Amino acid sequence: MKNRRNNSKKGKTNNFSKLSIFQPNKYKFKRSCPLSVKNAPKVDYKNVKLLKRYVSENGKILPSRITNISQKKQRELSLSIKRARNLALI
Repeated sequence: MKNRRNNSKKGKTNNFSKLSIFQPNKYKFKRSCPLSVKNAPKVDYKNVKLLKRYVSENGKILPSRITNISQKKQRELSLSIKRARNLALI
């Protein structure tokens, strides 16, 4: 009885290789950072209009995976937002 069960399992193939979520994405495109392109606005604590775009309704800083900002610019942005909060500009 046990041998029959083992033999039936050997004949089945694994379906994980057939699923599309495990295959690499061929059409991946790179999004550029909106603050790193040419003629981009300067990240500064005095530029309140720019800083408000990257703050949620609750006042939290939006993550870079949502805003597509590079790590370097995200650090500058978060520091500027914190400075603007301290000075009550935001």
